Amino acid sequence: MGAENKLLLPFDGKPLIEHIVCTVQASNVDEVIVVVGHEAERVQAALAGCGVYIVQNDHYREGMTTSIHAGVFAAAAETEGFMICLSDLPLIEPEELNLLIGAFKQALAEDSAAIAVPVYEGQRGNPVLFAAQYRSDILNHKGLMGCKGIVKQNPNHVVRVEMPTDHILHDIDTKDDYRLWGRGKGQ
Repeated sequence: MGAENKLLLPFDGKPLIEHIVCTVQASNVDEVIVVVGHEAERVQAALAGCGVYIVQNDHYREGMTTSIHAGVFAAAAETEGFMICLSDLPLIEPEELNLLIGAFKQALAEDSAAIAVPVYEGQRGNPVLFAAQYRSDILNHKGLMGCKGIVKQNPNHVVRVEMPTDHILHDIDTKDDYRLWGRGKGQ
């Protein structure tokens, strides 16, 4: 994205980070933790009044996994699981998150080590849900790009959740992505 902070770009009339946080809050999650790093003060200001718990990740330059560590470490001890939701999934809807959460809870009732992965036409996307028993695995995971390694190490516990749209596949990493997925909303 160059010098622009994608989380602060307008989407649906508000900063992208606020749009995504509102989407997550409108779903059936119990707790929302937002991990901030790059331009933390500006991102926090964009979330003022959203009522979320914000955690500062001073090690964000070391990769996405450090932000996941910070969020999981801050999560309530009695949590059933962790939904690792990227902050640049502009199209995902609360109903889609609820579909994923429902499938995760159903899988968790039969497998205490369940991992729910959203899929659209054979392609894996985000967010991914991990059973609480993965807390130490996540906190000890050293990969730079999230928890894909944990998913790969536990194929017998992975539940593929077929999603009704491709929203789980579209994140914003470039200006072209923003032009395409933003579709002029709020711009």
